[in-house]
Amino acid sequence: MTLAETLIAVWQQALADEKPVVELDAKRYRVQKTRAKGLRTVDFEYGGHRLTGIEQNPRTASRWAELARKGQRIMQFSSAGRYVGNVCEAKLMRYPAWTALGLPD
Repeated sequence: MTLAETLIAVWQQALADEKPVVELDAKRYRVQKTRAKGLRTVDFEYGGHRLTGIEQNPRTASRWAELARKGQRIMQFSSAGRYVGNVCEAKLMRYPAWTALGLPD
């Protein structure tokens, strides 16, 4: 499974299917909720890279938040403290940090 496919799988299981645990290649990662805003979050690994997925906060001013307010399910992904992409309704968008961090296709 590619990294892109993995991010979509995490989005599918955590947000679309609302599963409490994400399963990737026989490994299980618990879906948690942030204390302050109750946003779903999951920490996982891919090819030696640690990544975090967090549900888009609909209460911010970004265009992604606007889509979340309209009912779209969006998960932002970060690695090494930088946002590398997001998945919105099963469609991946990569950010420049993806390449800068040398993440695999």
